[in-house]
Amino acid sequence: MTDKPLRVLIADDDDLMRAGLRAVLSSDDTIEVVGEAADGREAVALARVVSPDVVLMDVRMPQLDGIAATRQLGAAVPTVRVLILTTFEDDDYVFGALSAGASGFLLKRTRPEKLIEGIHTVAAGDSLLSPSVTRTVIDQMSAAAPPDPAAVRRIHGLTARERDVLVLVARGLSNGEIAAELFVEESTIKTHMKRILAKLDLRDRVQAVIVAYETGLVRPGDPVRSRQPAPRGQP
Repeated sequence: MTDKPLRVLIADDDDLMRAGLRAVLSSDDTIEVVGEAADGREAVALARVVSPDVVLMDVRMPQLDGIAATRQLGAAVPTVRVLILTTFEDDDYVFGALSAGASGFLLKRTRPEKLIEGIHTVAAGDSLLSPSVTRTVIDQMSAAAPPDPAAVRRIHGLTARERDVLVLVARGLSNGEIAAELFVEESTIKTHMKRILAKLDLRDRVQAVIVAYETGLVRPGDPVRSRQPAPRGQP
């Protein structure tokens, strides 16, 4: 195997937690821990130097919390992906982290194999959104401001099938589940997702979910239901 290990930076103010995470990740030869930070400010500064693929980011840290650090990382090191790790499954933290640009959200009690899988998921450009986290986004968006007209215009640039896919993504369905819902191959859904992200100028699935609710394409309480499958040969 010639692929280089994923470069991971750990940001957590708990020394024991950092040591535990390093031990777990160092046991996997597909991951290389390239640095540790004890607060958000240090994480941003270190990321500028070591250019990690993924930052494992705690939420509650001194100097600069994980949400603010995630927002700064997006501007300072745009290629980095942030995976939030926390002991708190709090609505404000979840929505704040995703809105700041995080690509995923995991609780610290997550099993080691799931953590490693999550790192690979966000590094590949996908997002890590569990149904409970998607539910949080939905609930938060129910109290959001009126849709942004510019964002709504971009949504109108999607094809009917792309809008179907975006609706189901916003409902928390996986690519496989969306493929079953729309009676197409999973590879087709992946292609649609790439086009959706490109047309809407979005980084990942997390941002797509937020945009779907911000623009009113999907509203809290809507049923998880697609249109009828498109005729063969149509997108």
